[in-house]
Amino acid sequence: MKKIILMSYLLLPFIISCSTEVEEYMDEGTITGYDTRECSCCGGFFIDIGNITYRFYTIPDNSSLNLENPDFPIPVKLSWKMDENACLGDEIIVLSIERK
Repeated sequence: MKKIILMSYLLLPFIISCSTEVEEYMDEGTITGYDTRECSCCGGFFIDIGNITYRFYTIPDNSSLNLENPDFPIPVKLSWKMDENACLGDEIIVLSIERK
């Protein structure tokens, strides 16, 4: 029993630090338009973050940003990560996003 209690105390900081919620936005960027190229890995939207252009395919369902009839460019604040399954290497996954 003492071992279980000790393990619980040792694992507690790791459990607390794991959160699925994004607490604040990492970066500012500009959505510049659609990727209209015709290739198997193309599509989505272009976004400039810093001096690098990335692409993303979707935004989180809880986002208030509407990309159905956008008026580009769109300045945004976002949290993101590189897509581990990227086809061309420039794809990101948007974790949270809102209009700036």
